[in-house]
Order: sequence, then C-alpha cells, then structure tokens
Amino acid sequence: MMALFIFDSVKKEKVEFKAIKNNDVKVYVCGPTVYDDSHLGHARSAIAFDILHRTLKANNYNVTMTKNFTDIDDKIIKKMNDTNKSLEEVTNYYITAYKNDMNILNILDNTLEPKATENLDVMIEMIEDLISKDIAYAISDGVYFDVSKDKEYGNISHRASDENSQARVEVNTQKRNSSDFALWKFEKQNDVSFDAPFGKGRPGWHIECSAMINKHLAYKDETYQIDIHGGGADLLFPHHENEAAQTRCSTKAHLAKYWMHNGFVTINGEKMSKSLGNSFFLKDIVKAYSGEVIRFYLLTAQYRTNFNFNEEDLIASKKRLDKFYRVKKRVYGVGQSTVNKELQNDLMKALNDDLNTPKAIAIIDEYITKANETLDKEPKNKNIKKELVASFEFINDLLGVGFNDAYKYFQFGISHDDIQKIEELILKRTEAKKNKDFETADKIRDEISALNISIMDTPNGVVWEKL
Repeated sequence: MMALFIFDSVKKEKVEFKAIKNNDVKVYVCGPTVYDDSHLGHARSAIAFDILHRTLKANNYNVTMTKNFTDIDDKIIKKMNDTNKSLEEVTNYYITAYKNDMNILNILDNTLEPKATENLDVMIEMIEDLISKDIAYAISDGVYFDVSKDKEYGNISHRASDENSQARVEVNTQKRNSSDFALWKFEKQNDVSFDAPFGKGRPGWHIECSAMINKHLAYKDETYQIDIHGGGADLLFPHHENEAAQTRCSTKAHLAKYWMHNGFVTINGEKMSKSLGNSFFLKDIVKAYSGEVIRFYLLTAQYRTNFNFNEEDLIASKKRLDKFYRVKKRVYGVGQSTVNKELQNDLMKALNDDLNTPKAIAIIDEYITKANETLDKEPKNKNIKKELVASFEFINDLLGVGFNDAYKYFQFGISHDDIQKIEELILKRTEAKKNKDFETADKIRDEISALNISIMDTPNGVVWEKL
C-alpha cells in the first residue's frame, strides 16, 4: 500500500497516516449549525473532507465518515423568534437544504449524521461525570468547565486563551477562570430548554461533539478515540481545544490521533463572513454555474490554504473542466477497459501527499492534452478510447469530477422549457430524416442552430449542447 501523508494541525507538520485499528478509519468532521443556507465556506470544508474520504477509500480503508448537525444554538433560537417557527421546522428545513447543496457538489454520503438534540442524554452524562470530578461546576447561568483542572489544556491549538474569543461573551465574575467555558446554559426567557439533573437548560456548543464521538465512534480500549477529527481552521480554538479537554478529563483518552483543518474562503481578498456582508450563498452561485464547476474550482487550491474566490478565476477553471468534457465527448458511448496505470499512480501519489489537489488537476490537464493528441492520430482506435473511459471513471471516483454525461454538461443553464423545445425539434428532425424529407430536416437543424445549439448524429442517437 502506498504511504498516505496528511498535515497534522497539532504537530504542525506532515505526518504519515497510520490507522488506529487495521484498515478501519473513523473520521469526525464538525458540521453546520443549521439556521441559514450554505455558503462557500461550507462548500470548501465539505469538499476538502470529501477528498479525504475518497482518498482513504482509494487506499482501501474502511471509512466511517461522520458529520454532525448542530440543531440547538443561539442563532437557531433567533431564527425561530424571527420566523415564528418551531425548532424542528427551522432545523429540518436547513438540514434538507444543506444536504441538497452537498448533493449538487457531489459529496459522498456520510456514514453517520448525528444531531445534537438527539444526543442530549450522552451530553448530560458527560457533564455529570465532569461535575462529579470537580472539573465542572455550576454557577448562576450554567455549568462550566474548569480549564485549570486540565494540565494539557492548550496542547491542541497551542493557545491557552483567546482574548478576542472571550470578548465575544459577557464576562462572568462567578467563573473560576476567565477561560472557563459553558457545558450547559441554564434556561432563560424565550429560550429552548431541556431537563437535566443539574438544571433545566441546553447544551453548550463544545460538549455535543465530545459526547457524540464518545457514543457513536470511540474506541473504548485505545489511547485515541478516533483516527481523524476535522473542520475549518476557525474551529481549532476554542472549539476543538475545548472538545479535546472535555474528552481527556471525562474518558482519560485523547479525542483524535490526527487533527485536520481546511483554510478560509475569502471573496476578492476579504474574509467571508456575515458581519462583512459578503457571504456567498451556494443557492445563488449554482444558478450561474454548476455544482461540478464550483467543486472543480475549489479543488484548484490545496485544502489547507486560504482560498480567494473570484469569478474571473472561476471562469478560467471552468475552461479547464470544459477541455476534460470535450475529450469525454470524443469517446462517448464507448465501453471501458482498464485505467491508465501511470495516471492512476500519479494521481494517487498527489492525493497521498496531503490531498494535493492542485497537482492532481495539473496531472489531469496533461493527460487530457495527450489524450487529444492520441485521438487525433488514431481516431478509430477503440482500445485507446476504452482506456480513456476507464480513466475518466477513476478520476470521478477519486476527485468527484467528470461524473456528468458528456453532452448534458454543456447543457447547463438552459431552462426546462427550452430543453423540451429542443428535444421536440430533434424528434421532428429524426422523423423527417426517416421519411427521407431532408429539406425539412435541414430546416429544423437551422431552427435548432438559431437557438445557439449544436447537434451531432452519433451511433447512440442525436446529442446536443449549448454553444
């Protein structure tokens, strides 16, 4: 098996990945807080860890991929109050919308998708355990984790505190230490709350991941509970630091063997955030560009780097993907044989080097150029075409691109009514040709061409695309 190297955010270096047990790999990625539509930041993280998922599978690992939904939070409660809808109505709507967006981006299905509200029992158990050890304590507004009781606090992010993070919440003089964080927030007016032995309220953000990993994924007899914990770079501190502390103090095990984080998305140089008013929702961008084009564009940068999104680069990236599909059209309807071994080896080397997608795409670009040259020299060589088809399938499995029909890819952006009209005209033309009414057939072709559509007669029938 080829060695797989990943960048560990804690060690701050590239390390060789070794599964905790045999070929089984347990991955937990922090998912969205479901109170609004998905934006490019969600897409970046989802695609980054989808490539990890695909690369692990390509290395013959059995992957348990887990992504949670935070379905109880201050922002969700605000959305409930703003819309006069129930918790379930708000969260179910945005969970469905998120899953639809992930499908558009060709993200592999997760093995597990736990919700916070469905795992309150294990959160309460973990908090009770920490209270019994005097690592957690109750004050007027909730139950807090005492960071001074954890000697290893700060080892994940290499930061013991963050003044900016603390400034975002009200200073509570009842806390033992300024860095102590909430495990449970006691009930307030117009709040959503649940019963617990230590007081009615709702969980803090950090406890849900520790508790759900312990319940659904954790190896109970190992030093580490799971193989890989991932998320956006902004989660390293305080979220992941606090998760790690809770797990260490409650279970005596480390949360994850490896920690991975994807970079930020910026738009024309500004960090994407609601406060800047430049959040780019996926539902808007997919009106102009297909999910596959967005995915391909985001893969042109290595997952750990910050990504500056701009439409100029997106269009340039689309042109690279267009070239791929033009070759796919040249082998349309051909069966497949075996993958080009050199391509397979080169792509695996690139992805096994900390998911180096820019290198992988450069390899594909070169392969496409050579494929065109070969097809120009030997346009009727079926063996070459069959190998190309198999290689395209491998690229799809590994990178999640190239999965569309070669002609339908070029039909993106055409309305349903226009598609229906074009296909009706094609049927009429086909009938005219069958009846040897070539004059009518030519007139219909001209009518189709006037719609900026190109048609081609193939052994598999008539295919068409937008010019």
